[in-house]
Amino acid sequence: MAAQDIPVTVNEQDLRDLGFGAVVSRATQGRLVNRDGSFNVERRGLRFGQSFSPYHFMLTIPWWQFFGVAAVWYLLANAAFALGYLACGPNALGSETVGMEHHTFLRAFFFSVQTLSTIGYGHVVPVGIPANALVTFESVVGLLGFAIITGLLFARFSRPTARMLFSSHAVIAPYHGMTAFEFRAANARRNELIDVSARVLFTKFETVDGVRTRRYYPLSLERERVTFLPLTWTVVHPIDERSPMRGESMESLRESQAEFIVLLSGFDETVAATVQQRTSYTPDEIRWGAHFVNAFLLLATKGTKVAFDMHKFDATEPAPLHASLNR
Repeated sequence: MAAQDIPVTVNEQDLRDLGFGAVVSRATQGRLVNRDGSFNVERRGLRFGQSFSPYHFMLTIPWWQFFGVAAVWYLLANAAFALGYLACGPNALGSETVGMEHHTFLRAFFFSVQTLSTIGYGHVVPVGIPANALVTFESVVGLLGFAIITGLLFARFSRPTARMLFSSHAVIAPYHGMTAFEFRAANARRNELIDVSARVLFTKFETVDGVRTRRYYPLSLERERVTFLPLTWTVVHPIDERSPMRGESMESLRESQAEFIVLLSGFDETVAATVQQRTSYTPDEIRWGAHFVNAFLLLATKGTKVAFDMHKFDATEPAPLHASLNR
């Protein structure tokens, strides 16, 4: 049975429930999910205050940007307070430090650094009520600022996230007298994931009642869940007579702009929380007539151990498909 003869298994309401919506399903010609798991969408029309959340921003930016923002905040805060001390008058800061008499801004800046970080060497002292009032305010800002940065730093470290590796290519390989769609997944961290499940959604454009629209088909898997994931997992979708991929070819998948959306989730026992990660494959990221090479090793150290050579995680080798398979 050809792929276009398969009855539609997802109705209009189900399309909406998937989160993409009917309008997007008809209009979107590009990729829905990027390889890194992010959605290929852009929100427009929202004001900056409606869409921007400082807390979420600081949790999601890369580490180098996080420390960069913290450093910029620290320098700007000290520069602002230095200008404040200068505004209190030329004699607002008394100094016993040799060589700083003619560098009033630097003296005020370094005094602000000492006050904000509660160091207080004592060589520069505030003189007068305005300067001491500003010191009082800066000490509060410093305590609150460092508390916020410390909280954000802890939240970033403690936030449960997954680091799953997905094979760079999926394959169409021989499988028990037929063919199968396969890809590999592995946990890149040393922690343990348990009760790991996989969901694969096959989407492509079809012409329905004269309208070209994107349809979604959940793919049944050889094994949808594994109890443990100590090494790797090859996720397999057998292309049998019930598969929506039956009769498809590389050319037909490209023509229909097909995409395979993958969601893996599991329980991380280290943080006692469920983590998940997404990716997707397009027809150009599928190797036809290939299968993954065997990368398992036996290590005879303190008994026999099983290992997986991650250098071969993406490695494939030719596996010719029989011409009559899945036709």
